[in-house]
Amino acid sequence: MILITGASGFLGQHLVKSLSQLEPVAVRALYHSTLPSQELLQLPNTSWMQCDLLDVFAVEEAFQDINEVYHCAGMVSFESEDKYKVQIHNRNITANVVNAALVANIRKLIHVSSIATLGRGNLSIPLTEDSFWEESKNNTAYARSKYLAEMEVWRAMAEGLNAAIINPSIILGTGDWTEGSAKLMNFAFKEFPFYTQGINGWVAVQDVVNAMQILMKSDVCEERFILSEGNHSYRHIFTTMANALGKKPPHIAAPYWATSILWRWNWLLKKTIGKRATITKETTRTANTQCYYDNSKFLNHFPNYSFTTMEDTIQEMAKAYLRSKN
Repeated sequence: MILITGASGFLGQHLVKSLSQLEPVAVRALYHSTLPSQELLQLPNTSWMQCDLLDVFAVEEAFQDINEVYHCAGMVSFESEDKYKVQIHNRNITANVVNAALVANIRKLIHVSSIATLGRGNLSIPLTEDSFWEESKNNTAYARSKYLAEMEVWRAMAEGLNAAIINPSIILGTGDWTEGSAKLMNFAFKEFPFYTQGINGWVAVQDVVNAMQILMKSDVCEERFILSEGNHSYRHIFTTMANALGKKPPHIAAPYWATSILWRWNWLLKKTIGKRATITKETTRTANTQCYYDNSKFLNHFPNYSFTTMEDTIQEMAKAYLRSKN
């Protein structure tokens, strides 16, 4: 049986849909507080289980009869008040998962990490899997949390766990248009006129799902892989989204000082009237940072694989977004 943590999240949903079609594979899909939709509950070969991954006894129960694990769960937050909570949460849930995997003697575990764990100390050269974490003002609390979580996986591998790690770049795909990277479509649809100077790696959600399954079936272990279609500016991504939606693309460069004022205004609105912040200090810094990532290691290991272009990914997203509007 296959276990998926974080199965009701953005990536987890796409993974469980894919694995549920592989008969006669049985999937145990874990969720914490986000209830699965009726569509997910009706997937074949899939049983859903509520589990608090901070509860070691609940995790032990979830691992009964499991031989393969996809660890997708994690807390994502860039809010200042969650700075320490996100680091403790992501490290501890991963420690509990890999410890249970060792006890259950599973066949293999695939851990979903992040390109953020590569650190952003030296941005003068493309980051690779050999890049090591360096403390830097460019690192977010979320990045530190994923780094600490990844260290738990490396520790477990040293103790005998058969595992591999993926480091996805920013994942794009269809999903909840009010959450995560999918909500970027809202900014494009509303013809948000400003763009930042940042550059980052981007990848389609289906490519991440495919890569996880390829690694699970392979003999590769004790390795990590950057998953990225390519490095694109935020302006390019937003322009591609706007064009796909038939909207006016961003056309005004937002200097860093202007975005700094904007996140402070968002922070003030949150403190005074409780409005959820759409822009934070950390997301502002990230959106203005230029990072380049080298995806050649995965492609060298699996030369027959090719990543979906961002243009095709965004076209698919735009079609689904416009259908949801109708």
